[in-house]
Amino acid sequence: MTARLFVTLTLVLGSVALGELVGPRGWRLYDDAAQAVAGAAAAWVCLAAASRRTGVQRRWRLLAGVGLACWSVVRLWWVVRDIADPDRATGSIGDVGFFVLPVCMLLALLSVPYSRPRPVPTSARRDQIALIIDSVLIAGSLLALTLSAVPEHLVSWEGLRPAVVGLAAAYPIADLLLFTMVVLLLATRPGSPAGRYPMHLAGIALIGFGVSDTLRLIHLGDGPLTPLQSAGYLIGCSFVALAAVSRPALALAGTPDLMVAERDWLHLLLPYVPVTATGVVIAISTGAGHQLSPFEAYLGWLGLGLVVARQMFTIVDNTVLLDRVSEGQQRLHHQAYHDPLTGLANRALFRERLVRALDAHRHRGKPLALLFADLDDFKLINDSFGHAMGDRVLRAIAERLQGCVPSEELVARLGGDEFAVVLDRHPADAEPIGHRILAALREPFVIDGHRVGVGASIGLVVPEPGEPLSADALLRRADAAMYSSKRRGKGALARYAGVADGAPHADLPHLLAQALGRPAAAGFEVYYQPIVQLADGVTVAVEALARWTLPAAGGAVHPDVFVTVAERTGQVAAIDDFVLDQACADASRLALVFGRPIDVHVNVSAARLGQPGLEEAVHAALSRHSIPPSRLIIEITETHRIQDLPAAAAAATRLRALGPRIALDDFGSGFNALAQLHSLPVDIVKLDSTLTDVDVEPDRAGAVCRSVLAICDELNITVVAEGIETPARAAALAKLGCPLGQGYLFGQPGPLHRLKPPEIPAQPDPESIQQLTQ
Repeated sequence: MTARLFVTLTLVLGSVALGELVGPRGWRLYDDAAQAVAGAAAAWVCLAAASRRTGVQRRWRLLAGVGLACWSVVRLWWVVRDIADPDRATGSIGDVGFFVLPVCMLLALLSVPYSRPRPVPTSARRDQIALIIDSVLIAGSLLALTLSAVPEHLVSWEGLRPAVVGLAAAYPIADLLLFTMVVLLLATRPGSPAGRYPMHLAGIALIGFGVSDTLRLIHLGDGPLTPLQSAGYLIGCSFVALAAVSRPALALAGTPDLMVAERDWLHLLLPYVPVTATGVVIAISTGAGHQLSPFEAYLGWLGLGLVVARQMFTIVDNTVLLDRVSEGQQRLHHQAYHDPLTGLANRALFRERLVRALDAHRHRGKPLALLFADLDDFKLINDSFGHAMGDRVLRAIAERLQGCVPSEELVARLGGDEFAVVLDRHPADAEPIGHRILAALREPFVIDGHRVGVGASIGLVVPEPGEPLSADALLRRADAAMYSSKRRGKGALARYAGVADGAPHADLPHLLAQALGRPAAAGFEVYYQPIVQLADGVTVAVEALARWTLPAAGGAVHPDVFVTVAERTGQVAAIDDFVLDQACADASRLALVFGRPIDVHVNVSAARLGQPGLEEAVHAALSRHSIPPSRLIIEITETHRIQDLPAAAAAATRLRALGPRIALDDFGSGFNALAQLHSLPVDIVKLDSTLTDVDVEPDRAGAVCRSVLAICDELNITVVAEGIETPARAAALAKLGCPLGQGYLFGQPGPLHRLKPPEIPAQPDPESIQQLTQ
């Protein structure tokens, strides 16, 4: 690019020098001919460069080429007139053809491929109009300053037609306007080198045109310009051609935020700097007794109108910006207080509404009721149909909930499969709403041709008048009532009746947290269920199971209830660690009960695999109670899908390295399947009772059992059949080759002091075994 610039300047200087040698009589013809050739060459360069580009880069080059071509045609017409009439007048009305170039340059500048950074996106047309207004405002102010500073006697256009003078004055004004646009674009618009470098060259070209046009205006009645005075035309054409063939420099890093902010302020202030300066100069001039000329007055009114128009644009911008900000705030507020999946209120909005309702209940006696709903076995839907289907079901459930509840009440999704309803109405109206929700959810959902059934258990709590309850305490009561409903068989509504009346509605999450501080003293104990050899009924292991007796909740709390509560509240690790430590402590006494050391199975939630604390707890329990590590079996109980199976496998491998063996519990149900059997380092598989009913479905269940037994035998994995309740089932499983079994047939879970070796059950006759296993 430097070489092209050097060659261009050399040609311009050579042309000027040659023109000076021609002499004054040949200046006009020489200048017109040289400018026609320069314009035609520049037009050809622009059109040729445009043919190799696309989009905006092609458009502005085409416009520049067309403008230069028209400019050259007018120059060629001047050459013809110079030959026909060497003494012709300097200007004529036919020179209006020169305006094609400024118009094309204006259109090219308006098509620049970048715009001012704005906090609110606007159309390109709006930015183009604002750019024109700012340019006219600045150019008009500079023109007014120039007219007020230039003495009147410096120029004289006596004897010339006003139209010719006005036409000659329009050229430098147009150049000033275009140059102002270039300066504004470079100063206030960040852009790539592809746009900024040609803009610099175009600015130099406009300076060249502007200088020669201004000199031509000044010497309008004095004959033709000298070659040096008209050199600006050659420079203008040459630099437009250079801009057309320029290649951008390497892309620079993104515009810093500080620089963008500075350009934004510059864009706001720059148009008003010359306007202010012009106003000050004119005020001083008129104060000194000088009268404004009509042209200066017209410029003043024009500037005032443009300032008003510019302020209108700013007002519109600010109005649009405020509207967008308001919309954004409303959108953010909605996102902050609503569930993104269902559109229901989220926990934050629910808590805020519940706190207000409690305050109104406490101080003004307004009625209040809270419904807490938990979907029954919803994880099976995700497991069977996938999470996408589960999300669609949740959205459908949300719609039904809203249809069952008056519009003025709040329905919220608290997370997962939990929903809550805040009712500002009498308790007598709350129960019918709860039953209406249950009835609505019993109706199956039809999604993509699948009929999906979903039930729910609902807890209802109504605060007593004047009772000082917090929102958290009220929610815990509703949660406890919901779990009471689940204990009754699910799909029902239970009302919180308090602790004092002995009803089974205790505040389970709170009480569980208290109990796990000192489990043994708070009703927790470990029960053991035998695992026997099916061939002879000899006990080879026991499974340790947690049990919790809570008088405040009406006695024993079902394991499904408190384990689910522990998982939801993040307390399941404390239960696992209590059972693990107690089982290791009882290992020596178990050996005394059964007459020899036996294995101990301890359940661990699959969600803990890879989490801190599990490996440390296993190592500590083994060391503290001096139990041989090989006697401990860690049963992985998967109540939720393992999200990261490789990480879980690595954690199980580390546990195995400590000495215990790994068992996969409830194989064939829920989430436990062949993928886990393949990925996890498993030593034992416990077949779920749904796969061991070979006495009920001997063909299908027997085929499944034989397949699983064959796979496990190939992988050197021991199989334990769960849920054995009859001698016939035990015998049939033994016939199939299953080595170990567990179930009520061999003994129910019981505390250590009531534990005794199970009696060997009577074996059925061989014919019935043969029928079951065929």
